[in-house]
Amino acid sequence: MNDDIQRKILALLDQHRIMTVATLRPDSWPQATTVGYVNDGLTLYFLCGLDSQKAANLARDNRLSLTIDHDTADLMAITGLSMAAHAQAVTDRAEAEKVLRMLPLKYPEAKPLPMKMPEPDEVRIFRVTPSVISVLDYTQGFGHTDFVTC
Repeated sequence: MNDDIQRKILALLDQHRIMTVATLRPDSWPQATTVGYVNDGLTLYFLCGLDSQKAANLARDNRLSLTIDHDTADLMAITGLSMAAHAQAVTDRAEAEKVLRMLPLKYPEAKPLPMKMPEPDEVRIFRVTPSVISVLDYTQGFGHTDFVTC
């Protein structure tokens, strides 16, 4: 991956804080859900409930697709990311605690939560490792996409 594309991907990851993840349900239909995320370089993390459908789907098949983007009134200003990735449940407590410390930093303007942050054993944390990244940038032309294999 060239440095310009990597900088563009990291800038988009740093500018945003929600993504849509699509997992596969038991009936083979995709399930798309919006989640918050944090990233450490190109590695993304998200949380969900221990017994959530996403967690069950990923336990069965760890492949997921995701998108990160924003709404814009200008069609030619669309930018964003689409990824094919694998998700693994974080089982290392130190890694889980690091992710939970990173999460509030994504929301610096937020008021303190009315509840305490969850402990690592109270939520399922997934580490998302991209395999293929599509960088959408309509400012370079309608439908312009750069594909990167990781």
